[in-house]
Amino acid sequence: MKKVAFLSLFFASLFLRPALAQTAQRIAVDKATFANPLPVQFGDPYILLSKGTYYMYGTGGGADKGFAAYSSKDLMKWKAEGQVYFHDNKNGWSDPKANWGGAYWAPEVYEVNGKFYLFYSAQWKENPTQEAENFRIGVAVADKPTGPFIDLANKPVFDPGYPVIDANVFFDTNGKAYLYFSRCCYKHPVESEVADLARKNGWYKEIEESWVYGVELKPDFSGVIGEPVLLLRPPVQLSDKQSEWESRSVTAREVNRRWTEGSVTFKKDNTYYIMYSANHFGGQYYAIGYATANSPLGPFKKAANNPVLQKNSDKGGQVTGTGHNSVTYSPDGKEMFCVYHGRTEKTGDERVVFIDRMQVKDGKITISGPTTKPQKQPSGVPAAVTNK
Repeated sequence: MKKVAFLSLFFASLFLRPALAQTAQRIAVDKATFANPLPVQFGDPYILLSKGTYYMYGTGGGADKGFAAYSSKDLMKWKAEGQVYFHDNKNGWSDPKANWGGAYWAPEVYEVNGKFYLFYSAQWKENPTQEAENFRIGVAVADKPTGPFIDLANKPVFDPGYPVIDANVFFDTNGKAYLYFSRCCYKHPVESEVADLARKNGWYKEIEESWVYGVELKPDFSGVIGEPVLLLRPPVQLSDKQSEWESRSVTAREVNRRWTEGSVTFKKDNTYYIMYSANHFGGQYYAIGYATANSPLGPFKKAANNPVLQKNSDKGGQVTGTGHNSVTYSPDGKEMFCVYHGRTEKTGDERVVFIDRMQVKDGKITISGPTTKPQKQPSGVPAAVTNK
């Protein structure tokens, strides 16, 4: 009788073993989580997905007068790939001795016809009037997402006659490409009711502003087509519903500037969305809003639910300075993620990377962040990657 019972248990275990293994694997996958901030000290993070691997680029991250990269298979664990762009390549046009160490900022990389193109901003060495902020946008190319990237030309993509930063490229379904950028606040005082308020209260004599523009790119990225179009700017009137949150750096007396920068554009259900950041990038009020349009060059209408991402330190959280985002997708393409930088009490002034889920429904963007608690892994992450 004991022998029969033993054999029954033995054969039952043969059938149960695969099922138990699958259950254990499911539990392992279900428990796979990640938490913000990621161990990546980037500002202005941008993620490219190429052949099943994510590549992250950003400002800083240990790069010396250039840009570094990280790679990941799952958006959770990141591997340092080292520096991928160096200012002194054969076509370098920037000035590494200028303010902010040459101001190598906000790189974004796009894969086009088997090549990889890195758009970025830096201080232009052609500076006859010795401007403190002489930023322009350049583009470099490489055969791999990890470089080395070489500038396409020994000059910026174009010269609008004023300093520009934060390049973002959108490829429309008709094959056209558009370059979005931010005209800097530098020497750009703008009259508004907020400026009047600042003068009346004795805060500042003038308020400088940065504005977001868009322009069509030449197919080979060698220049632009036509003149830039103004797309976004801070509100002129205090009664504008966007005015309060976009003017916090001024009303909090942080600085005499209002920013509209760090834009990223995408298209969904025939609607064009442009996300942007407002307020001082070095302060606690840096936050994200968005606007929508029926064409890539607008006119864009700002959303009623702005800002869609902002600090939570006033609500018991520890995150401030949330901004300059990009957008990426889970491995199976079913989930959208907002990739942005922020600061915590622990990181202090150091900007670090956050990744939080975002949704676009009925023309409205919502972001589930900022978060610091564990959240489930992105959908579609292979079990083999999770179990490593």
